[in-house]
Amino acid sequence: MSRNNTFEVVSQYSLLDGLAPQEIKNFIANGRLHQHKQGTYIFHQGELADQYAILISGQVKITQITPAGKQVILHYFGPGDGVGIIAVLGDMDYPGSAYVTEACESLSWSKEVTQQLMLRYPRLALNGIEIVAKRFAKLQDRYQEISTQHVEQRVAMTLLRLARQFGRRTDEGVYVDMPLSRQDLGEMVGTNLYNVSRILRKWEKSGYVSIGRQRVVLCNPHAVVMISEGKI
Repeated sequence: MSRNNTFEVVSQYSLLDGLAPQEIKNFIANGRLHQHKQGTYIFHQGELADQYAILISGQVKITQITPAGKQVILHYFGPGDGVGIIAVLGDMDYPGSAYVTEACESLSWSKEVTQQLMLRYPRLALNGIEIVAKRFAKLQDRYQEISTQHVEQRVAMTLLRLARQFGRRTDEGVYVDMPLSRQDLGEMVGTNLYNVSRILRKWEKSGYVSIGRQRVVLCNPHAVVMISEGKI
């Protein structure tokens, strides 16, 4: 990827909000470029969080193994997203593993380099605090969903989040442009494969979605919104 494209993608990340173009270029110059093959890991759960990355291309999912041995999917990341920064800023181990679902390119920064950059550009530190606060608020929202919403609403909410992040408009509807299996969706929602399959088949019969192998299209996004709000 060209330097101009790298600048455009990396500068989207909220950590760099408010920085001047030359400051962003200096920040990028301190990063290390990596190529990640599909099916590999950027880091593993339980490892010391000594660096984070900003994706330039490709997709990554964060998975976590619970004490009971069950795998859950915490989040998906695409170009312009930061991966692992919460753990680095929090001086903790990685709470999950970063699995490469689509071959990607990234820039990474060590904890030490980040601290030096934050001293040079205090705006980075302020943005880092805001990132941590927003992630905490999102976790609270997810917990509330699991505690108060029935499974059909949670599936709808999850699909809408993915559509906002990875959606691409087609003649058929909003295509969630990422490999997404029903098992993946179940791990994100906190339910099993059977429930997800049953719900998606029901929605497909109603014309709300079109489903295939690791493929979901929102044919009627408004209906999915209504389901997420408990109005259908």
